[in-house]
Amino acid sequence: MAVAYARMREIAEEMSHVPEAWAVEVSGGEITIMMSPAKRHEFIVALTARQLNHQLDDIDPSLVAHGGAEIEDPAAGVMRRPDLLVLPLDSLDEQGDYVDPKEIRVAMEVVSKSNPENDYTGKMRDYPRIGIPCYVIVDPRLGTGVVLSEIGPGEDGGPAYQHRESFTFGETVSVGEWTIDTSQFPLY
Repeated sequence: MAVAYARMREIAEEMSHVPEAWAVEVSGGEITIMMSPAKRHEFIVALTARQLNHQLDDIDPSLVAHGGAEIEDPAAGVMRRPDLLVLPLDSLDEQGDYVDPKEIRVAMEVVSKSNPENDYTGKMRDYPRIGIPCYVIVDPRLGTGVVLSEIGPGEDGGPAYQHRESFTFGETVSVGEWTIDTSQFPLY
């Protein structure tokens, strides 16, 4: 698997130079090229990062809510680029190009118009497998979302999230030790 993943990473690196590619991900032997997200997608990411960073400054200033960092677990054959992460700020100042997913406290994805199954299927499979304890999905197509946590055994024998808390836009939702107010989240 390590050789196959290494080859997939080489191909992904080549594909990342395609002008239309915003990000390239590798998972399950597949490469996904993502295009630049819509402005409202980024608006939700920015609002959430602002809220979380305000709370993190008070609770644990060693952590930061940040978008744009890529994560990689070569042993699992996974390279992803979550829309937003809560992680130690120092992890962004380490050698290498990718963040170790074991350092991440929360990963958030804002569902895209064109590829919702990537967030609802692929990342829901990968994030518990690589040890991310909390995964938030925000869906501006529907005005809903879900917070997934508590990794345990899944139906297929692999790790899966055991706890699921659904929400609709307008609610304040708990995400680990923090909260996110979704009242300003727009629909697409």
